[in-house]
Amino acid sequence: MSTTLRKHTIRWIGITVCLLTVFHNLSAQPVSAPQSQELLNGLKVFFWPKPGSTEVLVKLRIHSGSAFDLDGKAGEMALLGDILFPDPETVDFFTEQMGGKLNVSVNYDSMTITMLGKSEQLDNIMEVLRNAILATQLTPDVVSRIRSTRIKIVRDTTISPAMVADRAIAVRLFGDFPYGRPASGYAEDLERVDRADLMLAKERFLNANNATMAIVGGFNQSRINRTLKQLFGAWRKSEQLIPSTFRAAKTPDTRTLLVNIPSPTAEIRLAVRGVSRSDQDFYAALILARVVQNRWAALAPASDTRPTSARSESYMLPGMFVLGTAVSSPQVVESIGNAKKMLESVLSNPVSTAELERAVRESLAEGGSTSPGEIEADSWLDMATYRLPVAQDRATSIRTVSSADLQRVAGRLFKDASIATVVVGDISQLRAALQGNIQFEVLGEIAEPKPSPKPPTKPGATSSPR
Repeated sequence: MSTTLRKHTIRWIGITVCLLTVFHNLSAQPVSAPQSQELLNGLKVFFWPKPGSTEVLVKLRIHSGSAFDLDGKAGEMALLGDILFPDPETVDFFTEQMGGKLNVSVNYDSMTITMLGKSEQLDNIMEVLRNAILATQLTPDVVSRIRSTRIKIVRDTTISPAMVADRAIAVRLFGDFPYGRPASGYAEDLERVDRADLMLAKERFLNANNATMAIVGGFNQSRINRTLKQLFGAWRKSEQLIPSTFRAAKTPDTRTLLVNIPSPTAEIRLAVRGVSRSDQDFYAALILARVVQNRWAALAPASDTRPTSARSESYMLPGMFVLGTAVSSPQVVESIGNAKKMLESVLSNPVSTAELERAVRESLAEGGSTSPGEIEADSWLDMATYRLPVAQDRATSIRTVSSADLQRVAGRLFKDASIATVVVGDISQLRAALQGNIQFEVLGEIAEPKPSPKPPTKPGATSSPR
């Protein structure tokens, strides 16, 4: 090769490397940065002006959720969320007159108020939000009425074997740790939540410096700045924020837990501890769940069309990685064995390019029909809730996951892991299927104590008759 040709070749290689680096950096960029301000009381506000838009989206995120429910009072924070807008007429105003929506969602880590309406009604929207937060109707009558409504909803919700299995695996994995109880609460726990509990929760968590607001749509920036100061400037600032620190969950019992519910099929759940939302492997765990689901499905007989599932649930603290399926009782032992073999295979057999590409496509398809404005707002609210270094674009983050990332997170989650297992179904059939094959215990039954080991016999000693 001539000297001139060699120089040109080196130059083009350098240009190519630079371009690839630029494209990689662009793909890893966070979502579009908003304008922002912070009020004197610590309330952070993000703005995305959309000139000409006739709609406006307002989201308020309280950075504390049901993980802070008092012991024995699961559903306390969800109930507080219900009480913020106790009058059905308020919701009707948003849905019918403004063609928008108003809802409050509570998970383990946060409480999020979403209000979508017409831009011309922004002042009214902000006033409704201000009254909900600063003038919460915690009167005895309102508390009693809203509590009764939530208890009825919880009791009337169809409790399917699949739902029982989902709840049971969370308890099996986490025990009395907050993630072991449902964010929506139990009916019997909600009955114990009183007005004083709700007032204390409001005082502890509904504070300006424990909240972040996002506003997207058609609005005048200077006008909204004045409105925020007028309506939310007096919002109380907490002297001390309560961190998400809890006593660590115990190592789960690895015996299979049987839950008796008459059903033609048996619901199976296996779970290990997962990653936190702020973990660098958060998106890799999401993709890994897809790979695991597809591999597990491939192990099932061709005649078995019942779906398998795998999901990674992440919270402020490490959540769980869960596998689930429904089979006939005689297939339970084989299905559990296949699931565990499949987890071992992920450790020993690296994820192929085809598997990765399929998992990425399927994960991207889960994005749903959320509007771009709401995606932007949620990304920045998540950054504030989970203390992320930058607001993450979900699609971009998913596309940058590599096979090496999946291998690393598989080793973290599955190697030498304590696997919790739950089977929900007809107990007589399950006993017959598992007896002698898998060690198990039955929910509600006292486990038989293990026999005490006999003391060793000394050499030459004989036992005397009694």
